[in-house]
Amino acid sequence: MKILMVSMPNLHFFRWTEQLQGAGHEIFWFDINDSRKKVERLDGVKQIVGWKLRWDFPGRTFVKQKSPTFYRLIQKINERNTVKVFEKKLLEIKPDVVHSFALYISCTPILRVMNKYPKMKWIFSSWGSDLYDLQNYPNHLNDIKKVLKKVDYLIADCNRDYQIAKKHGYENHFLGVFPGGGGYDLDKMKFKIAPFENKKTILIKGFQGRWGRAISILKALENLQIILSPYTIVVFGADEEVIQFAKRSKMETWQNFSVIGKIKQEEVFSLMENSFLYIGNSISDGMPNALLEAICMGVFPIQSNPGKVTEELIIDGLNGLLLNDPENIENITSTILYAINNIEMIKKGIEYNTLNLTPNFDYFKIKEKVINSYLKVLNYNEFE
Repeated sequence: MKILMVSMPNLHFFRWTEQLQGAGHEIFWFDINDSRKKVERLDGVKQIVGWKLRWDFPGRTFVKQKSPTFYRLIQKINERNTVKVFEKKLLEIKPDVVHSFALYISCTPILRVMNKYPKMKWIFSSWGSDLYDLQNYPNHLNDIKKVLKKVDYLIADCNRDYQIAKKHGYENHFLGVFPGGGGYDLDKMKFKIAPFENKKTILIKGFQGRWGRAISILKALENLQIILSPYTIVVFGADEEVIQFAKRSKMETWQNFSVIGKIKQEEVFSLMENSFLYIGNSISDGMPNALLEAICMGVFPIQSNPGKVTEELIIDGLNGLLLNDPENIENITSTILYAINNIEMIKKGIEYNTLNLTPNFDYFKIKEKVINSYLKVLNYNEFE
């Protein structure tokens, strides 16, 4: 089976695609953003990179930084047309299926081409806020409806997004709910998890940006400084906005507080080894990958619940706590305080997750389901 992947360079895309290597498929990757570099971990994939620029002229990066307006004028001539390049590659490869990851990044840029070849099978993997938040903007919703009208198969990281897709006219096949980056090597992870009594870290996802609300968490922590003094507080994956808030608020002067920027997945796992509480907060997301990782690493989650997505996994007060108002500082403060004062709930919640949720995210189980999904696409009649 020939599969043409369309995606930006992204850890979750890399992990998803690695599941297919060695499965007997011929896999191609059209790097829609063209990072110009091949990815070593995808050595079994035929990578289409370096296609965008006609001429990578000397000093291009300098001009881009110092004179962005002039650079944009140059690039109108220097950049190849995405639609034309993709169509050329599509006709050369003649794939059995095209698989796009993320709607605005990898579906809308090639929609015109896919409409031109209606018999070409097309899978769309919905990620993050693809459908949940962007449906609220008329221009975005119009694009969403156009894509959903054309794609033949949908994959989502939560049931919520399948319901949203149906609401906006999707009538074709649903391949199922899968973690955005595939499963996890649970055997390797369990040997790294510290005994519960040794866990002293509260771990916080530090993303702000358009949809993240890490600063709301930090404001809540300010109210609990003395109570939290026995614990180590680590904010990871922090963007500049969060880093600057930590400086202005003087939180970075706390002896038990640290904030770090973007780190590799293995470093996240290392932090989770000694964490008993994980907090993630946003106004829009799919099923958060960091939430799944925390569950697999035996960490009790406090997580926002946009569009009721997190409650697909978390029963509030049993195996986690839900933040239904991600910008309500008072509510976030009381939720964290409730968790700290109910250590037995945390222990039982972790035990529940280890027994009932974690096995569902096993790498080999997810890999088998993913491979079978592509086989269903190849054997279309299995849906009839």
